[in-house]
Amino acid sequence: MRQSLPLVVALIGLVVVPLRAIQMSDADIAERVSQAVLTYPQFSIFDDVEIGVNDRAVTLTGRVTMPIKRVEIGKRVAKIDGVRSVTNDIGVLPESQTDAALRVRVARAIYNHPAFWRYAQMTNPPIHIIVEGGRITLTGVVDSEVDRMLANSLAQVGGSFGVTNRLKLDTH
Repeated sequence: MRQSLPLVVALIGLVVVPLRAIQMSDADIAERVSQAVLTYPQFSIFDDVEIGVNDRAVTLTGRVTMPIKRVEIGKRVAKIDGVRSVTNDIGVLPESQTDAALRVRVARAIYNHPAFWRYAQMTNPPIHIIVEGGRITLTGVVDSEVDRMLANSLAQVGGSFGVTNRLKLDTH
């Protein structure tokens, strides 16, 4: 009987670990995926990744500035315990010097404004600036409707073909 105890303990260990991953809620997985994306060293204010989780299946959407970001973010997410599958639908923005210059101008206009200094000093600034074909899209989260509208106003820089404001209000 003494010799079978270690075997029983080992078998229980094999069963318990996978059960913990299975019991993880979609909200828990979404939080882990969000952390994996935000802590990816190349993730910047010029990238936007949206996360969907349904029955432990993760769907990634949004836009990034380089193909390697799309690939590496997908790999990071696939390694997370509890994730059953990953659908990586992140798009890659086309290379464009004009769009790159617009991104920088919009970022300076927003993050150099005194109302947004507190956001600029965050490890992961919450306002993301996506530029494609001269069209600007603001994504992320701000603290108030005033910040949302001011960011939209500041993003109206010369040389753009318009701004879409998808900024959300922080509900926490």
